Amino acid sequence: MFDRNNRGGVDFNEFMGLWKYINDWQNIFRTYDRDNSNFIDKNELKQALSGFGYRLSDQFYNVLLSKFDRQGRGQIAFDDFIQCCIVLQRLTDVFRRYDTDQDGWIQISYEQYLNMVFTVL
Repeated sequence: MFDRNNRGGVDFNEFMGLWKYINDWQNIFRTYDRDNSNFIDKNELKQALSGFGYRLSDQFYNVLLSKFDRQGRGQIAFDDFIQCCIVLQRLTDVFRRYDTDQDGWIQISYEQYLNMVFTVL
């Protein structure tokens, strides 16, 4: 992601970009970790994603927790929070490419769906 010259590593300037990226994510994480537990619970996740503009159901927040809570504690750690947000953003970006009228609905073939998902993984 930060290997801009595609050499299989990062140089000093690329590392500085990575460092800033991580610090920005830490600040976001701390903003929504209201109880300072170093974890994001379901309510904090809802607040964070709502702040990012997402309007999702309670059931979907349960899906996100089950997917990104690797420790099985009902909470998401910092690195899992970053991964959750990035995956959600990438899936949203791909969905928007197909949602040409921006109504929140798309009609795609099975292969288009697979292509959409595999471009995110």
